[in-house]
Amino acid sequence: MDTTQKPQLSIPEHSLDRDCTTLSRHILQQLNDFSGDAQDLSAIMNRIALAGKLISRRLSRAGLMANVLGFTGEDNIQGESVKKMDVYANEVFISVFKQSGLVCRLASEEMEKPYYIPENCPIGRYTLLYDPIDGSSNVDINLNVGSIFAIRQQEGDDLDGEARDLLQNGHKQVAAGYILYGPATVLVYTIGKGVHSFFLDPSLGEFILAEENIKIPNHGSVYSVNEGNFCKWDNSLRDYVRYVHRHDGYTGRYSGALVGDIHRILMQGGVFLYPGTTEKPEGKLRLLYETAPLAFIIEQAGGKASTGKEDILDVIPQKIHQRTPAILGSCKDVDLVKSFLE
Repeated sequence: MDTTQKPQLSIPEHSLDRDCTTLSRHILQQLNDFSGDAQDLSAIMNRIALAGKLISRRLSRAGLMANVLGFTGEDNIQGESVKKMDVYANEVFISVFKQSGLVCRLASEEMEKPYYIPENCPIGRYTLLYDPIDGSSNVDINLNVGSIFAIRQQEGDDLDGEARDLLQNGHKQVAAGYILYGPATVLVYTIGKGVHSFFLDPSLGEFILAEENIKIPNHGSVYSVNEGNFCKWDNSLRDYVRYVHRHDGYTGRYSGALVGDIHRILMQGGVFLYPGTTEKPEGKLRLLYETAPLAFIIEQAGGKASTGKEDILDVIPQKIHQRTPAILGSCKDVDLVKSFLE
């Protein structure tokens, strides 16, 4: 009998825990609660993750499949040309929440009015607001795109189907996040207890914890803005851009994909700007399913989010598809931009 003691494989506790921390487990740990509400929120996030997996798979195969890329030939409610991936991604979110019993209404950039799931409404007291594919102009050239989402609790019975209870400020968001489809698929979320990121492991089919309690640097070198609109801005904003051009330590980075640009700012610091123009002072980005969710994330990470006149999370929309200017990022960099606007 061989009594020789064999060496034991030592696995660091942190490594083992990180490998095992899935999105649903992390949410329950964050809530420190196994009540019905906590279980519901965890289940909703799991459905969002499923939508992200389906969209990620479709994007990875888009160039090999027929009738996936390009435009549909139609315009959405925003008056923008609709791409086939926009339609697919929007339908994915609807499909994964049907018969879930979790969400009564879904509102997105691609639909004029909220989409109701009547069989869910008696018990599903949540609303999902989302941009199914942000930066869809990048799809056909294989660059980063993303999905943005926010979860709100329904208030009242909404008997007329107008969803007026959604016309409240961003502090009413229960959760918010985005999914970035790039070399890896990354999901970032907050439920008001910090910001956390997860990478999709294709071999497991699970989003695995990558980093907890992300903190945006207080200052960063990157400014992200579409300088092609320079001549359409107010003089104050043009003065800011001239300032960063004249001073060392700044670098411009703009991809045309909101989620990708925000993720860079979140991880490395700096500022993202999508201002209004002299002709359209309200800007291009939608409040309820783009700027408010991203503002929630940025502020939870220790940054700031402003329209230039007020905090984005304080803005009360007058309509579901309301637009707003956006300045999001590191505290010092947002303050610098605002100092020019003021």
